[in-house]
Amino acid sequence: MSRIGKLPVAIPAGVEVKVEDGNVITVKGPKGTLTRKLVEEMDVKVEGSEVIVTRPNDLKRNKSLHGLTRTLIFNMVEGVTNGYSKVLEINGVGYRAAKSGNKLTLTLGYSHPVEMVDPEGITTTVDGNKITVAGIDKEKVGQFAAEIRTKRPPEPYKGKGIKYETETIRRKVGKTGKK
Repeated sequence: MSRIGKLPVAIPAGVEVKVEDGNVITVKGPKGTLTRKLVEEMDVKVEGSEVIVTRPNDLKRNKSLHGLTRTLIFNMVEGVTNGYSKVLEINGVGYRAAKSGNKLTLTLGYSHPVEMVDPEGITTTVDGNKITVAGIDKEKVGQFAAEIRTKRPPEPYKGKGIKYETETIRRKVGKTGKK
């Protein structure tokens, strides 16, 4: 049995979970509503104040989808109650970020400023050299944070670029002079 898959997902107070035919799950909470179509092989039931995911048999595909389905439901419940956020840090001389409306403008040493529009359901805030990406959908928050990071990934010699707050950059030693 999948150790993660067999755990029930607790539904906190103020959160409503509905499972419709075709395994379409809708989670409503204080921060918003999320809907997702899950794999039809998995059996998802709401019993009391928890969601239970069971698999029909022990085929390899069903074993791997068991834990995944349960984790996706857990992330939806967590998102509508607390939300998700990722913090990015900008390092480098002259590198900066500015926010106007729903547009994030990054100055990253290119000949032009890089402009990014916040996707639906995602908000970004700029505080000095930190950019916070927040929203209720874990997947969208992580994806948009990754897109911002790809505009100027950190380089190993000086550590300049955009990195996650928790990320550590492996530094390399630069050139040495002639002997």
